[in-house]
Amino acid sequence: MPGKIRVASFNINGIKARLPRLLEWLEETRPSVACLQEIKTQDEGFPAAEFEKIGYGAIWHGQKGFNGVAMLADGQQPVEVQRGLAGDPEDLHSRYLEADVFGLRVAGIYLPNGNPVPGPKFDYKLRWMERLRARMAEIAAEELPAIVTGDFNVIPEDKDVWSPKAMEADALMQPESRDAYARLLADGWTDAIDTLNPRGGVWTFWDYQAGAWQRDHGFRIDHALLSPELADRLIAAGVDKEYRGREKASDHTPVWVDLRVE
Repeated sequence: MPGKIRVASFNINGIKARLPRLLEWLEETRPSVACLQEIKTQDEGFPAAEFEKIGYGAIWHGQKGFNGVAMLADGQQPVEVQRGLAGDPEDLHSRYLEADVFGLRVAGIYLPNGNPVPGPKFDYKLRWMERLRARMAEIAAEELPAIVTGDFNVIPEDKDVWSPKAMEADALMQPESRDAYARLLADGWTDAIDTLNPRGGVWTFWDYQAGAWQRDHGFRIDHALLSPELADRLIAAGVDKEYRGREKASDHTPVWVDLRVE
């Protein structure tokens, strides 16, 4: 095993539509673990064989037409711990997948968007964040080297968006969303990308509309939170920005953290 492990997250925005792009990224960057969001496919339609061909084991939690999360591991099969969050038996969305892999506890998440504000979708977002916090507290109590990564649909601070004014009415930037995210950090989790880029200006999402990519009108909503046991093993964290500029790209770009192997 190499001296470091790379755990990455990629909101692929439709795994079937963007499979060539996804395989290209996996082969070019070779993350040890890749958490995927918005796979937008039912379980039986997940292209596991395509990942096996290039050496990745996979688990997935699909849903017809939207949402859906998956986890890939290079040369390993992730050992599933939990799918979905406790606390709301009526919530049937596929948004959470947790597994043990490479000696780490890895949780991949696709947090609700929450628009329009106010409304039931925003209320659902905030409830989901409370349920996530409860699960993260359980993981923390086990004192595991753990990472929770994915599309959080929260712009944590004004430095994380090209124009705070342009996004001020959006669910991603509401004080309640930001407060819920800040509570996760206050519980002892480390925002890896922010820690290594304290001045901000790092984007992970550019809308398809209004030439957002060409004008670099982006924001940071894809995050990687590390438990105290893992935070001191952080080597590097970043964004694979160039993949947003490729043909038929997702509107998100991959984010990753490099962690020292103990």
